[in-house]
Amino acid sequence: MEDFFEIAGNKYRSRLIVGTGKYKNFEETRRAIEVSGAEIVTVAVRRVNITDPNKENLLDYLDPKKFTILPNTAGCYNAEDAVRTCRLAREAGVGKLVKLEVIGDDKTLFPDVPATIEAAKILVKEGFVVLPYINDDPITAKRLEEIGCAAVMPLAAPIGSGLGIRNPYNIRIILEQAKVPVIVDAGVGTASDAAMAMELGCHGVLMNTAIASAKDPILMAEAMRLGIEAGRKAYLAGRIPKKLYATASSPLEGVLS
Repeated sequence: MEDFFEIAGNKYRSRLIVGTGKYKNFEETRRAIEVSGAEIVTVAVRRVNITDPNKENLLDYLDPKKFTILPNTAGCYNAEDAVRTCRLAREAGVGKLVKLEVIGDDKTLFPDVPATIEAAKILVKEGFVVLPYINDDPITAKRLEEIGCAAVMPLAAPIGSGLGIRNPYNIRIILEQAKVPVIVDAGVGTASDAAMAMELGCHGVLMNTAIASAKDPILMAEAMRLGIEAGRKAYLAGRIPKKLYATASSPLEGVLS
């Protein structure tokens, strides 16, 4: 069965997007990403080197011809810094596909919504393909879609918390109204969280800490790949409705008296 995940006209088989921070070294990063099956890899431009060829460069370990590199603006606390970071990545030849992340404060790492909207307007106007990190608010998601963002990325829970999807109902509302892909971003802790996002109908899941900070990152990368695949197949198959009372699994006709 051909089941592609599409962003801005580009098709991907894997619905898992992985980050590149918090690993022991670039070699472990490479191994985990390969095992995960991910085709899109996000990189914090301000924290991981992909722009200076004179220093150890992540792109020496990840072939840009094999992976879509998604630069992100992690560590930016205002629209101006976020826009500047995206421009830097484009000038370095990474491309125009960017994950927009503008943080509101250090404690929760929740997004600054007004600043995210401000930056998104500028970036879309400049021709960037923008994937914004947002809270699980349907109004914010709709606003960013109207601006021209190529996808919306509501958080499951605070970044790095591992709490899983805290508000599946808001995610469902976002899914019902969105005409662009919905990618769960932040808060995933284990494979069942990834499967849940897929079972809700999300188009993809982005994660970093859940894999990189696991006791065995390589094994967890494989678990996440399988969780994504299982959840997506369950969504396509269509689960049975939930009922308060039992339903006999065997037919009543023909029962011996």
